[in-house]
Amino acid sequence: YLFVYDLVQFCGHSWIFTNMIIRFMSFGKDSLADTFYSIGLVMRLCQLLSVLEILHILIGIDKSRLFPRFLQITERIIVLFVVINSQEEVQCKYVVCVLFFLWNSLDVVRYTYNMLARTGITYLPLTWLNFSLCILLYPLSVLAKAFAICVSLPYFESFGTYSIKLPFPFAFSIYFPYVLKMYLLVLFTGMCFIIPNLFSERKAHLGTGNIKKKRS
Repeated sequence: YLFVYDLVQFCGHSWIFTNMIIRFMSFGKDSLADTFYSIGLVMRLCQLLSVLEILHILIGIDKSRLFPRFLQITERIIVLFVVINSQEEVQCKYVVCVLFFLWNSLDVVRYTYNMLARTGITYLPLTWLNFSLCILLYPLSVLAKAFAICVSLPYFESFGTYSIKLPFPFAFSIYFPYVLKMYLLVLFTGMCFIIPNLFSERKAHLGTGNIKKKRS
């Protein structure tokens, strides 16, 4: 089951990654503005499917740590569905293309590594890439998420999306741009927690001699 799950995710992210490269080579800079319109549906499906990874950890079939994975998945869900998907004006920004490129660069490598690991195959360069690339690209993806949120703030302020004002006698309101500004603090706090976890995973797989090359 886990192999099939990783295979489906690999196919989805590979299609997105290949599509982005081909579109950029064909149309150049003009392809960046309509990235969301061309691949947004598949990206949303892949990210929704990734919620299953939390369930995999909860029921014990995946031995990954729950909290770091939960943070990474919820960050993407919030930015993709709440920030980008709800504001059409944000969807054409270049930051969306950058964000999608970073996510798919990480996921193509991760799901390839996972698929091989499920079958007992260990390929040292891929293992090194899987546990090293995330340390470089994850902080960049957090910065891209934060930038996407900052870009979206004027539109949430002008359109009032998700802002709620309850009638009398409650006299209570939720101004959503303030929620997003507070979430920026959560985003960077989570990064400070996840990065040490990424280093510890890298040390566990690369620094203790646990990697064994499979001989044919």
